[in-house]
Amino acid sequence: MTEQGKVYLVGAGVGNQDYLTFRGQELISTAEILIYDALVDEALLSLTSENCLRLCVGKRGGQVSTPQEKINQLLVAYCLQGKQVVRLKSGDPFIFGRANEEIAALQTANCSYEIVPGISSVLAAPLLAGIPLTDKELSRYFVVISGHQPEQLNWSALAKIDTLVILMGGRSLPSIIQSLIDNGRSRLEPIAIIRNCGRSQQQVFQGTLTDIVETTRGVSLSPAVIVIGEVVKLSNQDAQKVIPSLHPLANKTILVTRAESQSSKFTKLLQQQGAKVVEMPALAITPPSSWHELDQAIANIAQFQWLILTSANGVNYFFERLENLGYDARILGGVKIAVVGRKTAAVLQKRQLNPDFIPPNYVADSLAANFPEELTAKKILFPRVETGGREVLVRELTSKGGEVIEVAAYQSKCPEQIEQTAWKALQQRQIDVVTFASSKTVRNFYQLLQQQLSSAEAVQSLLENICLASIGPQTSKTCHELLGRFDLEAKEYTLEGLTTAIANYNFG
Repeated sequence: MTEQGKVYLVGAGVGNQDYLTFRGQELISTAEILIYDALVDEALLSLTSENCLRLCVGKRGGQVSTPQEKINQLLVAYCLQGKQVVRLKSGDPFIFGRANEEIAALQTANCSYEIVPGISSVLAAPLLAGIPLTDKELSRYFVVISGHQPEQLNWSALAKIDTLVILMGGRSLPSIIQSLIDNGRSRLEPIAIIRNCGRSQQQVFQGTLTDIVETTRGVSLSPAVIVIGEVVKLSNQDAQKVIPSLHPLANKTILVTRAESQSSKFTKLLQQQGAKVVEMPALAITPPSSWHELDQAIANIAQFQWLILTSANGVNYFFERLENLGYDARILGGVKIAVVGRKTAAVLQKRQLNPDFIPPNYVADSLAANFPEELTAKKILFPRVETGGREVLVRELTSKGGEVIEVAAYQSKCPEQIEQTAWKALQQRQIDVVTFASSKTVRNFYQLLQQQLSSAEAVQSLLENICLASIGPQTSKTCHELLGRFDLEAKEYTLEGLTTAIANYNFG
């Protein structure tokens, strides 16, 4: 019997993750199916797990839209399959969100559901523009309306309301204004239009009923919230400067070179700083050409005093092979484990194992320089990438008296061709930063660009006005060798450190 599924109608709030509720974030991160609206900030999608199916069913005026009946069917179908479904709606689910129709469909099918509130743009947009909706002298009350079909509204009554808040009114703005004026509203009535509230692209247009149409001519007023009333005069202009300052990478597009099929924690870190991220696979991670050496080392693991793991890939491939051979972590009872980097340590800890040693600077060179014990006559197992890895670690450990047994645990290759979205963004000069978290990603990135361009000079010309960001000294050295330069290097050689370095970079 299929386990009972559940549908969560979640309000995404406005803008990015900053305005999402904790409950909403928790549900998005554990969802098996995410069905979301067009107005939901794309940064929220990065909160989902790798295995989450994400379906956009957004409705935008003048564009192809998913029929409401189809959305209802999707919710019911996945729930009946036993899935945990998040229906992510912009703002709050119960404000012009057609949630009642979806709930009715779920109830008819006996599907379990829960409603999670979100911050509506009705309240957030005026607030983030510094406009109070109520004031003891200027606004005793306000009314919220949809501007989608203005001809159906009672403008005689609405013209008498102190403050009007209008959603979905951008296309109908001239009609709305004329209806108010025809029903006695002053032509000099203040009006504000808040576009993209809560996002780095937030804009606020102010004027009167006489001039606002001309002021916004040529501007797409979707999504936007319209506020009409004397309270607009109380607008705090400083409030409009808050949004960009929250996100140091707002309006920056960053290309992240990463491994194929790997969810990028780095992408999430950058999006939290306001960046738009384009991911470009620059590493293809596969099993080694032969398991023979690794299998032999595992069978004789009791001979080793230390196991060294220098990457998340090394951890995953080693332990997956261990399990495939019928062993578990208890076989390592007499072996100490050294890792390079906090990410590697975190992946190891997911397997309920803590490293015995992490070097202070998170790089392989530091591991050898700071090894915690005498290595004379010690036998060290080093599962590593099959080809292309650095030899300095093995050389340094050997010079200290250790016997290092290197075995191939995985291969790291260059993808066969460049990812087209990334290539198009580079060609159209849309990229502000390219990031590199290893020397291998630099080499493969360079190789992929050379497939498209005629020369090394052409590669450097393409990257001329792009910031090249490196995670550490060895990666910076490779950038300099192949790309002619690097522009910034993380002070702490981690993804968090690289994120901080980019956020603090002076783009000039």
